[in-house]
Amino acid sequence: MSEPSNTAPPAVATGPLRDPENRVSPKAVKLWLLEALVGFVLLVSGAVLLARWIPSWSWLPEWLSGNSWLLVAGVLVLATPPLVAEPFVRYAVHRWELSADVVFARSGFLTREWVFVPVSRIQTVDKAQGWFERMLGLATLEIRTASHSGSSTIKGLDYLVAAELAERLARRAEELRDDAT
Repeated sequence: MSEPSNTAPPAVATGPLRDPENRVSPKAVKLWLLEALVGFVLLVSGAVLLARWIPSWSWLPEWLSGNSWLLVAGVLVLATPPLVAEPFVRYAVHRWELSADVVFARSGFLTREWVFVPVSRIQTVDKAQGWFERMLGLATLEIRTASHSGSSTIKGLDYLVAAELAERLARRAEELRDDAT
């Protein structure tokens, strides 16, 4: 007969995950609105070009080829609400937090994603800025580990917050690596 084990079973979370402490910058709403607006303009431009081309298609029913503007109207009606709502929903969802030994980030618009990155596993921390981010004073923090699934990206941070967080993460990861050797 084997002896009972003195080790406790692993802890299992039974409730919902709490929100990370920090929101991204409020300027991220403008960033996401600008990015969505670029896509919207391209989509509507494509619809206009297609609507101008449709009358030359003889195989289409007369009511459609004579009312090709319906395509542009449909695109406008269907694409405008998400264009307006998405940046605000993303701002409400995107959060991050740094504790002593883990970076916790939540993101996602339609599907939510919670990512926990152990600071001891961090290999590189990078800041990135696209055109719109630079214009708005924002940055994206990219936290990379040896495993792709352990990596994380935090978009919409104020540039100074991203720079300070990158410095803290790099310093803390170095301290933890030194402690392990």
